[in-house]
Amino acid sequence: MGYGGSNRTISPTTPTKDAIECGKVTLNGQKVDSVQAVVKNGDVISHTLHRHEPPVTSQPIGILHEDNDMIVINKPAGVPVHPAGRYNYNSIVEIMRAERGHGWNPLPCNRLDRLTSGVMFIGKHPKAAGKLTEQIMARTVKKEYVARVIGEFPEGDVYCDKPIMQISPKLGLNRARASGKDARTIFKRLAYYLPKKGVKKPDDMRTQKEKERDSYMAWKAKEGYSIVRCLPLTGRTHQLRVHLQYLGHPISNDPIYCNQRVFGPSLAAGDAVSDDDEDIISRLSEMGKSEVAEALAYDMMEEYNKQKAEKMTGELCDVCDTPLYSDPGTHELGIYLHAKRYACQEGGWEYESPLPDWALPPAGMSGPTETTQETDPLDLVDDVGELKAGLEVNNVGKGSSIRPSESLCA
Repeated sequence: MGYGGSNRTISPTTPTKDAIECGKVTLNGQKVDSVQAVVKNGDVISHTLHRHEPPVTSQPIGILHEDNDMIVINKPAGVPVHPAGRYNYNSIVEIMRAERGHGWNPLPCNRLDRLTSGVMFIGKHPKAAGKLTEQIMARTVKKEYVARVIGEFPEGDVYCDKPIMQISPKLGLNRARASGKDARTIFKRLAYYLPKKGVKKPDDMRTQKEKERDSYMAWKAKEGYSIVRCLPLTGRTHQLRVHLQYLGHPISNDPIYCNQRVFGPSLAAGDAVSDDDEDIISRLSEMGKSEVAEALAYDMMEEYNKQKAEKMTGELCDVCDTPLYSDPGTHELGIYLHAKRYACQEGGWEYESPLPDWALPPAGMSGPTETTQETDPLDLVDDVGELKAGLEVNNVGKGSSIRPSESLCA
């Protein structure tokens, strides 16, 4: 288009030229005849924007507490906090703005991964948001999560201090590495559930070769699942997911860290030295493109549900030529990781959400429906978020156990 005020002609880029010729760009509400049309002062140019956005869960955003300064919410799994990537309106910020008025600007004070559910703080104004954000950044806030992991997690207090390194910023992939950044987590088992007796397993469609391969996989021998309380003493990205993977009990539906197509038969249990990072990055980059991201919880899923998983279809949008994805299956909308509780170390406040459905006892089985005092990992931490004085850490397998020192037991 040319601009009449300066008698200049601006050569449009190819996408802009195509948009003008297709009638997506209008001048004063009218289609433009040619890219050579002259634009005058006061003219209004409009461009129709066409975009694709993945679906998210229809589960509402729960409200745990609200006052004049802050809203404490129970974030549903699968919903990103901020608009990013392919997500825009399907985000916590935009959903809350739509529900409460677009003139309001929600101010998240803490961040949860898209796949994670649980306690989040939304400031109503900058002063309140800044105050809480400073507390979190100063590490004066204790956080507790709940996870559902494969197999029978050890009883007692399990301490993991394996450093974590980011090996792919683009993919958000992290691994346990001796040369990584300091990372420390306390785990405490809340419950363990064996598979229900008498329930018919899905038909085994594996070939004999696949059965022989699977016989070397340690995780195949792990029965049932455990509900584990997790207390991160540091705040590394994916810290809980990586530490649980390292301990040999990954989150059972984690599409990255519980995916044998990415990490191989061992699922990187106890592995902090392998030099196969490039291979893992390559395999992970294919997930969601030519392959679906398949965690172990879905390893025996019927083929129908596997086909419902999100991946590129190979088709293009008729309007904008964007590569199209299939809709995600319900099993892909979140993982079994929930931010259960946030508490001020000085005792000023504490907010807690209920256990998610996946952490409750299975139908016909008994077990805790709420967290219990005897399994509270916060009891092991002092006012500055470190292990209390007088506690010994003893190596137990890939993790460690925590117990009172001899002087305190005497």
